Amino acid sequence: MTTANTTTDHSAIRKWVEARKGYPSRVKGAKQGGILRIDFGEPEENLEKISWDEFFAIFDENELAFLYQDSTEDSGTSRFNKFVSRK
Repeated sequence: MTTANTTTDHSAIRKWVEARKGYPSRVKGAKQGGILRIDFGEPEENLEKISWDEFFAIFDENELAFLYQDSTEDSGTSRFNKFVSRK
């Protein structure tokens, strides 16, 4: 059984993303700063790459937390992640 963790720690989020060759992005055309996503380099025309500073400004302004999984059930590296409310 795999477990998911939640964090608001910027360093931990960045380390997890970069270890999986991902980078911060947001959905193009979204209102209020944008809808955050992690882009793993797979073709998604609706995403635009943003800086970590911009990413974390939106993350904190919207009071988000990062829900993530370190490994899959077969002990592989997981890329599962989701942005959830801190409340």
